[in-house]
Amino acid sequence: MSSVKALVLCGGEGKRLRPITYYIQKTMIPIGYNQRPLLEYVVRLLKFHGINDINLLVGYKAEQIQNYFNDGTKFDVEISYIHDSQTLGGNGGAVINAYQEGGFDENDLLLVYYGDILTNVNLTQLISFSKDRKATATVALASSFEVRVGVAEIEEDGKIRGFIEKPKLEKPVSIGLLALKGKAFGEARRLIRDKTSLDLMGDVLPYLIAKGERVYGYVSDAFWYDVGSTEAYEKLNSKRVKEAFSFLP
Repeated sequence: MSSVKALVLCGGEGKRLRPITYYIQKTMIPIGYNQRPLLEYVVRLLKFHGINDINLLVGYKAEQIQNYFNDGTKFDVEISYIHDSQTLGGNGGAVINAYQEGGFDENDLLLVYYGDILTNVNLTQLISFSKDRKATATVALASSFEVRVGVAEIEEDGKIRGFIEKPKLEKPVSIGLLALKGKAFGEARRLIRDKTSLDLMGDVLPYLIAKGERVYGYVSDAFWYDVGSTEAYEKLNSKRVKEAFSFLP
C-alpha cells in the first residue's frame, strides 16, 4: 500500500533574497499580516490535506528551521530532517540524495515542494489526479502566468506600436510542486553518472518523459507566488495572502 509523504526543499542559501538571507533562512522569512514564516504556510497546507509525514531537506541555517518546527508536534504533524549531503548538486541532486537517505521506498508517493513557493493549491486533488493516472510524476501547473514587466509590441522595422503592461502568459507554468512515485528516483539515479548537478525540471522530468514514463501536468487556477527574490518578496501583498489562506487554521 503506497503512502503519501512530503519532501520540502528548504536548504538553499537564497542568494536572490540577499541581504535578507544573510540573517534568515529563506523559508523562514515572515509572510503576511501575522508574519508567519513562509515554511509555516507550507506545513499548515500539508496538514490541512492530511499529509502528516513531512520531511524537510535542510542545509543552510538549518538550526533556524529546526528550532521553530522541532518534531512537528506544535502543528500536529511528524517532521523529520534530512541534511543535504551535497554529493550531487542542484535541486534534482538534492532530492535524489534525500530519497536515498530518508528511508523512502518505491511504493511511496513523494510530494516534492519547493520551499520558496507560496500556494494554496488543492493537494488532495493533485494526489488523486496522480494516483488515478498511475503517474510516475505529476507536475502542478498554473493555468497562466503574469509577466512582471511590460512587453513591447514592435513592427518588423523595429518601430514600437505600444506596450502591454504585465500581460498574462496563457501557457501552463510549473509552480514548484511535484508528486513523484518512488520508482522515479530509481530512474533518475541512472542520470547521475559523471554529472555534478541535476535539475528536476531541466534534467529529471525530460529524462522520464524520454523513457516513456507516465508524466502528467495537473493544471490549477490556485493562488501561487514565487517568493524567491527580494523584489518578489517586497511586492507580496499581505491582503492577498490573507484571502488565499483564510481556510487554514
